[in-house]
Amino acid sequence: MSALDTALHGLRALIADGALRPGDRLPSEGELCERLGVSRGSLREAIRMLAALGVLDTRHGSGSYVSELRAADLIGSLSLTVGLLPMAGVLELTELRRVLEPHAAALAAARIDEDTVASLDRVLDEIEATTDFEAQSRLDHEFHMAISGVAGNEALTSLIDVLRSRSRAYRISDPEDAAELKVHSDAGHRAILRGLAAADPVAASAAASAHVAYTEYWVRRYSGLEG
Repeated sequence: MSALDTALHGLRALIADGALRPGDRLPSEGELCERLGVSRGSLREAIRMLAALGVLDTRHGSGSYVSELRAADLIGSLSLTVGLLPMAGVLELTELRRVLEPHAAALAAARIDEDTVASLDRVLDEIEATTDFEAQSRLDHEFHMAISGVAGNEALTSLIDVLRSRSRAYRISDPEDAAELKVHSDAGHRAILRGLAAADPVAASAAASAHVAYTEYWVRRYSGLEG
């Protein structure tokens, strides 16, 4: 185990074991170095890495503190690396979405109100009316994340956001294929909304599953990873 790994493992253990709790200020560098058996350089690098992951909050002139350790925030930090995934990785994320997004839709169907249904309907009107890719991507994300928000689980919402972040940038180059995808995508959105409006978790979940499956089909087709 490298010195950096030792420092990381030691800091993580202090937090996981409860020796350092959310909001606590880290002990001095000297104390931590002695306690963990590492150099100041390794300790500082470990602190920087944990800060980037949202585990620690470094405040200029004050020191480093354990963050609130909210599940949604820690999951959200994964977006730093998910955006680097090649297409094979995007397909793996899509498979996860096929599990999570139907679950979120089912939860939302049991909790959604009429005002939210109306708001989602307006978003779909905008999606259907535009042919601009950037606008479609933004509105599509707004639609799906609103559903996840209604589901009521912040960690689930954050995870879906991360999983969708890479695939949002994926663009089909052929105009005819892009047009076909839009037609099916628009229809899929409407099917999801019908399930939500009917407060039918089964229908909403099935529609969400079919919607993600169709997206996966196009990703596989264009990536050459059919199978």
